[in-house]
Amino acid sequence: MAKEGKRIRAAREGIDPTKLYGLDEAIALVKSKANAKFDETVEISMNLGVDPRHADQMVRGVCNLPNGSGRTVRVAVFARGAKADDARAAGADIVGAEDLLEIVQGGKIEFDRCIATPDMMPLVGRLGKVLGPRGLMPNPKVGTVTMDVKGAVGAAKGGAVEFRVEKAGIVHAGIGKVSFDQQKLVENIKAFADSVAKAKPAGAKGTYIQRIAVTSTMGPGVKVEPNTVLTA
Repeated sequence: MAKEGKRIRAAREGIDPTKLYGLDEAIALVKSKANAKFDETVEISMNLGVDPRHADQMVRGVCNLPNGSGRTVRVAVFARGAKADDARAAGADIVGAEDLLEIVQGGKIEFDRCIATPDMMPLVGRLGKVLGPRGLMPNPKVGTVTMDVKGAVGAAKGGAVEFRVEKAGIVHAGIGKVSFDQQKLVENIKAFADSVAKAKPAGAKGTYIQRIAVTSTMGPGVKVEPNTVLTA
């Protein structure tokens, strides 16, 4: 086993790995342990009682963080005509149709979110093997296949966070920056957890949300008491 460095040992001081902390205390610890030279992202991980190998236990959705994510999101939109104009007016970074298809097929993917109008999906579908593995494929379930491109671009730019359960039954996301006020981080985490709770699939059995932890990009994880996160 690799030996822990002094920085890691120092960061873990004062954090009990066996304790479940209240959300406010957990966030305070995360903020105090974030000592990198950049504004670290605060991340949440949730262990869910699901098996994503079964279609009726897949968890996927989107959460509009009330205080934004603090991240600059580059948005690409597949649209034509008036909808393309709407996307540009809303602040989309890249807008196109066949021309954008060629750019992506050429391996140039300079965006973090991809939105498409429904009529563009036959075209976008040809990019499934490129966009799918990167989690960029537009999907109506998370609002990225829509005629309301203006609203979708605005949501993406404003802090909408997509989530999808991994094979191990874990959902994770960045929900803000350590420079955020503590209350804003708390509000974002509660909003995200509420979105995940509402996305509970029909096939989920037993305890749905089993464990929650928060951390910063370079900091240690802090276990959180779920009851202090989840709203009634």
